[in-house]
This record gives sequence, structure tokens and C-alpha cells, in this order.
Amino acid sequence: MSSPADRRYSESHEWFLADGDVVTIGITTHATEALTDITYVEMKAAGTSLAAGDSAGEVESVKTTSDIYTAVAGEVTETNQAVVDDPSLVNSDPYGEGWLVRIKASDLGPLDGLMDAAAYDAMNG
Repeated sequence: MSSPADRRYSESHEWFLADGDVVTIGITTHATEALTDITYVEMKAAGTSLAAGDSAGEVESVKTTSDIYTAVAGEVTETNQAVVDDPSLVNSDPYGEGWLVRIKASDLGPLDGLMDAAAYDAMNG
């Protein structure tokens, strides 16, 4: 399955979708397949300030706990309560309803350094 072309990707398997200065973050299908069944999601609360490279929260699966890292600095504006209530959404719809957190970015520049879908898919092919 090809990754959606409308977002950027990190080597640690997060995806980033900018809408103005708000960046939605989730994890890729490749990550959900490696983690298997996601059982718990905990993201930083709205109002939390993060630097680029900080953990925005974590997801737990039957295999492991994984930090979710942000590529952009800014303030958390929203966490996806739906995935907190039903973590399986991350597995079933990682690029849609399974998004994790939104950050109002102070600088979108770091997104330019991330992979596009073709590069990400090639890395994981």
C-alpha cells in the first residue's frame, strides 16, 4: 500500500499533515503493522509546548510502547479523544480517524527535511 502523498514522513514512522500552521501527526501503516494491535494511546494535553524532536505522547501495543515524536515545535491544540477511547482506530485507519495529535507549529520549516511518500515507501519497501 502506498503512503498518502499529501503528507511528510519521518524515519521513526510518524506522518505530518500541515493545514496552515496546524500540523496533524499520526503513525504510518508500516508502524501499525510492526506494533500489531494498539491497546493504549496517551498524548500530551492541549496547551503543552513542545520543541522539535520532543515526544508528543506514546502508543502501546501488545508488543511494546513507542514514543510519538514531533518534527515541529509548537503548542498542542488537540488530541484525538476517539483514539484514546478506542485505540484500535490507529490500526484500522492510521491516515484518517486514527490521527493522534495536532500542534500549532511555530515554524513549518522542519517538515521540508522529512521524506515525501515515495521516499518513505522506498525506505520501507
